[in-house]
Amino acid sequence: MVIKNVNLETVCGITSKLPENKLPELAFAGKSNVGKSSLINGLMNRKSLARTSSQPGKTQTINYYNVNGQMYFVDLPGYGYATANEQVKAQWGKLIEDYLHQSKMIRAVFLLIDIRHAPSENDRIMYDWILDRGYKPIIIATKADKIKRSQLSKQIRLICDTLDVVDDTTVIPYSALSKQGREEIYELLDDMLKEELT
Repeated sequence: MVIKNVNLETVCGITSKLPENKLPELAFAGKSNVGKSSLINGLMNRKSLARTSSQPGKTQTINYYNVNGQMYFVDLPGYGYATANEQVKAQWGKLIEDYLHQSKMIRAVFLLIDIRHAPSENDRIMYDWILDRGYKPIIIATKADKIKRSQLSKQIRLICDTLDVVDDTTVIPYSALSKQGREEIYELLDDMLKEELT
């Protein structure tokens, strides 16, 4: 996959109506500060189109990035930010639930998990939520450069065991620094686009 054109096309907040897109949508979910914006920027070959922040919980909208006029990368609000008040957490949850429930063009949901730690309770809830909506999440194990290569298999097993993943779940270790895992994700995207055309 070669990314030529990218633009932030639609931003949806709590009160916004979700767009009825005609192109396939690839959704990215993950808790605050898991590296979601860094992954999306890395895939799009852009330094800062998806806004990264040292302040977790910054993404409070659903952001639709039109990629090559072929698909949308859909950046969902980060969840699980500890100091957000309960009302804000509930609103983020409703935004994500509405999206997963209403969008007819979702072709894949990527769930980002920090490879250094066991998935949190919020991660487990999100994983089950995505499954309940009929999607099989693709796990992106972020921050792979922060651990030794010899620890990769052990940490991936920890993620799979903690989430109790379904058989044949794809888990891709990813590093925003080295771009490890990017080509594997591109291959998945290419396969999805081919399926759309057949």
